[in-house]
Amino acid sequence: MKYYIAADHAGIDIKSYVKELFEERGHQVEDLGPYSKDRVDYPDYASKVCKKVLENEGTMGILICGSGLGMSMAANKFDGIRAALCHNEYSARMARKHNDANVICLGERVSGHGMIEAIVKAWDKAEFEGGRHAGRVEKINALGKMGNCRG
Repeated sequence: MKYYIAADHAGIDIKSYVKELFEERGHQVEDLGPYSKDRVDYPDYASKVCKKVLENEGTMGILICGSGLGMSMAANKFDGIRAALCHNEYSARMARKHNDANVICLGERVSGHGMIEAIVKAWDKAEFEGGRHAGRVEKINALGKMGNCRG
């Protein structure tokens, strides 16, 4: 599997660690920045990763910021992206199995190295179950096509 990874300044310290974890599991990971601790805006890097995932079928994304919240909010603005903020193994596993998430979002200030390793392993082992979940994922995807969805 090919992954695209990016962070903001609050997530850059663990970006190389997360990249290495995915590579150790046999994945190709392309780093889209940033490459220093200078302040940057997370929507810019969420956009870079999401555009690559949407342009390259069968790829996934990894986004990291301080809490993971900003990255997940920005990523989910993209039609076709199902970004999951994962703070533990269970959320990572369910994001893949039930929601067919194609982008994982992590929070550097929320999860330590050990938890991030467990999250990556759970994410990587899980596969979309389909079945009753497929219709729900189709409904999620349809929301993006509605444009301004105000209920």
